[in-house]
Amino acid sequence: MDPRDLCFLPLTELSERLRDRTLSPVEATRAVLDRIRRLDPSLHAYLLVLEERAIERATEAEREIRAGRWRGPLHGVPLAVKDLCQTAGIPTTCASRVLRGWRPERSATVVERLEAAGAVLLGKLNLTEFAVAWYHPELPVPQNPWNASLWPGASSSGSGVATAAGLCFASLGTDTGGSIRFPSAACGIVGLKPTYGRVSRRGIFPLGESLDHVGPMTRTVADAAAMLAVIAGHDPADPTSRREPVEDYRGALERGVGGVRIGLDERFVGAGSEPGVANAVVEAARTLERLGAKLVAVEVPDVEPCLSAWTKLCAAEAAATHAQNYPSRAAEYGPGFRSFLEIGNELRGADYASAHFVRERFAGELRGLFEDIDLIACPSMPSAALPVADLPPDARGLGDSSPLLRFTAPFNMSRNPTLSVPCGPASGGPPPSLQLVARELGEATLLQAGAVFERATPWHEQRPPV
Repeated sequence: MDPRDLCFLPLTELSERLRDRTLSPVEATRAVLDRIRRLDPSLHAYLLVLEERAIERATEAEREIRAGRWRGPLHGVPLAVKDLCQTAGIPTTCASRVLRGWRPERSATVVERLEAAGAVLLGKLNLTEFAVAWYHPELPVPQNPWNASLWPGASSSGSGVATAAGLCFASLGTDTGGSIRFPSAACGIVGLKPTYGRVSRRGIFPLGESLDHVGPMTRTVADAAAMLAVIAGHDPADPTSRREPVEDYRGALERGVGGVRIGLDERFVGAGSEPGVANAVVEAARTLERLGAKLVAVEVPDVEPCLSAWTKLCAAEAAATHAQNYPSRAAEYGPGFRSFLEIGNELRGADYASAHFVRERFAGELRGLFEDIDLIACPSMPSAALPVADLPPDARGLGDSSPLLRFTAPFNMSRNPTLSVPCGPASGGPPPSLQLVARELGEATLLQAGAVFERATPWHEQRPPV
């Protein structure tokens, strides 16, 4: 098989070939490592590549598969994780000079679960400093594989770039205000933000503890289901993790969308969105209707109060997390993240309380909306692509970026799960991205609808020109 074709196989197809031994884990791992060596010096998706370790793990997986000891769909599959996921004995820097040299004693629960499932860890992926919006000036910036002048999509940008460019078969990202959805949209891939607590956060360096979500970034919906099935579930070491049983995510892929009620608020979809994105989202909803879903006209609760409230909550929680190092080590932070911590330190308790009230009201209104529908359809991002130059230079300009956050941050506030999938043709950049939002613990319904849409459309097959 041509190495490029191999590197762009869906995870689930690679898994089948590994299991029937028409491909080997070592062959797949070497192909991706070779692609990383050739392309990553310009793409900067990785902060650390674990080449020797990856070959060792792939060799071990190959021996196990030959011996009939099949661990499941991730066995022998080369994956990568965002560099705020702790990895035992391996640097975890959060793309900051503040944590240089830190080698955690234990891996994050999600990393442990991936490796227990037989996955091959390729390395640690690049991100904005401590997962907000700005890169540390001393570190390389990930380049969007569609066009280097375009935004790669906030903190999980390394995950988005690596997955889109064939530098891994899937990755882990985190999302506090859009950082699974933005890079998924910006890089033309699938991103799943689970319900808050559906996936353990133990060993994930926090940005905003009450807003952080961990989830898969993949090239197909089925791949996201395979990843989520491994990492989801209660973790006794994370008291915020949900105790409800994990659903059959892979089984949900075959259910169809007959009877699924999809809420569509065309005013919400169109407000602040480029016309091409709004039209693609509405057409995607109508495609699902033609495939058996029922479209329901709804009014999404007002998201505008959530935008400034999100900034207050996230900045205050980040300041609490970094209290041991800021302001005492302020000079080691990059100017962007340092300005975010300054905002957090200036907030009063009453400011945080007011923002919390906004969150609770919005979450309650959204729960009421889901009494009559199963999903909401809206954009993942207001535009299909965003020039890098359009981003605010620091946190003081964050309020100016409210239109960017309007489709993402509110669903961190409410803690609902979301699925982002490509939903239109790419034109000089990534395709527009449809975001489906479900009620809490509605991941199976998201995957159900996403899989039907993906099978009926060609948009997920588009690749960046690398």
